[in-house]
Amino acid sequence: MRIHTRVLAGALLVCALGGWAAPAAAHPFGPPSTARIGADGSRVTISWFAAEDDWVALGQSVGAFEDPSTGTVSTELTGEQKLERSPAVRDYLLDRITVAQGGQRCSSRLEELRALITEGARFVFDCRGPVTQVDVTVAALTDLNEAYRTMLVAETPATPGQTLLTGAESTRRLTFSGAGGGGMPAGTTTVVVSAAVLLAGAGVSTALWRRRGTGGRA
Repeated sequence: MRIHTRVLAGALLVCALGGWAAPAAAHPFGPPSTARIGADGSRVTISWFAAEDDWVALGQSVGAFEDPSTGTVSTELTGEQKLERSPAVRDYLLDRITVAQGGQRCSSRLEELRALITEGARFVFDCRGPVTQVDVTVAALTDLNEAYRTMLVAETPATPGQTLLTGAESTRRLTFSGAGGGGMPAGTTTVVVSAAVLLAGAGVSTALWRRRGTGGRA
């Protein structure tokens, strides 16, 4: 059993033995969750990562786990597996994490949930046109407690490169530079142009050297 699976299973066991705590009692004042975003052509991808106890709080809030006060808690599946297989968890994530282009939501899908702590929840958004500017919303967990925050980090060059999303401001506009444009980044272009200039200079020097070596004859 993976270490993170054991942590989630242990957290679920604590809930079962101690009764349901308020979902927001996880750690809204701890480190923020992280959302890594990238763009390629008309597609945007986001991977959202949260701490183990925040996943448990999310699962509790949508009913992914059994309530020990109303019945027996099944131990056939780990807490992580219950989260991964819960339709309510998937619906929640798709509703709370969105991308819009020109005021219209991009179509979204959530990849298979697995290894939540290491791989996170992986989203794919298909927009109507090439992605240059989009509005990104990450409001997961803030409905449980507004103190929850998410650090949005761009893995494709964008402005801003990273920004903190909160319960009060859960949407931020990102402008991508050259997302999936098929060309070379500006820095690469500069290097190539410089190399071409150097090669051209080397060719001229070689020609002059040969002319000198032959006494200026053609």
